[in-house]
Amino acid sequence: MLKGKKILVGVTGSIAAYKAAFLVRLLVKEEAEVKVILTDAAKEFITPLTLSTLSKNPVLSKFTDGDQGEWNNHVDLGLWADAMLIAPASANTIGKMANGLCDNLLLATYLSARCPVFFAPAMDLDMYQHQSVLDNIAKLQSFGNQIIEAQYGELASGLIGTGRMAEPEDLVQALNEHFSSNLPLSGKKVLITAGPTYEAIDPVRFIGNYSTGKMGYAIAIAAAQAGATVNLVSGPTHLDINHPNIERIDVRSGKEMYEACDKQYGSTDITIFAAAVADYSPNSVADQKIKKQGESMSIDLSKTTDIAKTLGKKKTDKQLNIGFALETNNEVENAKEKIKAKNFDMIVLNSLQDSGAGFGHNTNKISIIDKANNIEHFELKTKTQVAKDIVNAIITQIR
Repeated sequence: MLKGKKILVGVTGSIAAYKAAFLVRLLVKEEAEVKVILTDAAKEFITPLTLSTLSKNPVLSKFTDGDQGEWNNHVDLGLWADAMLIAPASANTIGKMANGLCDNLLLATYLSARCPVFFAPAMDLDMYQHQSVLDNIAKLQSFGNQIIEAQYGELASGLIGTGRMAEPEDLVQALNEHFSSNLPLSGKKVLITAGPTYEAIDPVRFIGNYSTGKMGYAIAIAAAQAGATVNLVSGPTHLDINHPNIERIDVRSGKEMYEACDKQYGSTDITIFAAAVADYSPNSVADQKIKKQGESMSIDLSKTTDIAKTLGKKKTDKQLNIGFALETNNEVENAKEKIKAKNFDMIVLNSLQDSGAGFGHNTNKISIIDKANNIEHFELKTKTQVAKDIVNAIITQIR
């Protein structure tokens, strides 16, 4: 699939930079046209001569070369490439990419690139789990960049954990999968709900929950990367998402979320109900802020529309509905009941009893149960990895 493709490889300052030689060799063997950009820090680990010999092209690192002041045009480089792969991607470079910093040729080219951008992190395990790095990675993914996850193993520090750059064979495979015209969800329309809903009490107060929307947003990206056209109906959240295959529809209340979903549902192939919709909403909303008076206060509430159950009644044999169950007790039994009650094809179960799972975390621990009561348990993973597991389960179901 890489024959004739123009691949721009960026190499940053990491001990894993030595793998760039094997990566370039494999890409050339696949008959791709390869150009390499090195940061100054990367030159401490691998020489430009090695990579220029293997790529059969000059290796670039400066905006200008030679006494003649010849300009290496980062805009032209960004337009030239069919795909850009930054491997290894150090924590420093990931941070700069996420925040639009531009102090070298690699970063300038990244900001100019119109092609898909892949990045393969490489760093020590504690760095890879640091909240700032996780936030920067999530931000890059929200831009539509595709991560090739670091692997578990022995690190240069001597520690053992997740942080090893994916092997060159895995990087080439990721590019091959991208360029494959038969992406597993190509031609599928996917509807995803995400985040909380806010049920207004007055102009400044609401009933809500602790959902951040991270899981739903990660699933939206994973589905889009698998080729789907995604409609993301999002409750209030601070998250950003920017992918050409994703249309975001912002709502606040459960009523608004239901109405947005109902408009899309009839033409949707796969619906994933990942939002934490409030079960009850105030019967009336005060026009002005309610003043404090007395020792107690009562609010009359009524049930909100059960979006999944209501749309489940409209589901055809050609549609797939996937639900979520966040439980605190009798987890599996409650999840199985939801499958029946809401006409789900499968349900994603997580428990607040599991450390690192549930609202607010960058990780999650799930089980997936189908309507035949088959259950598959997964280990604690990042929500990006969990999203891929969920999408892969959907692809398996479709096939």
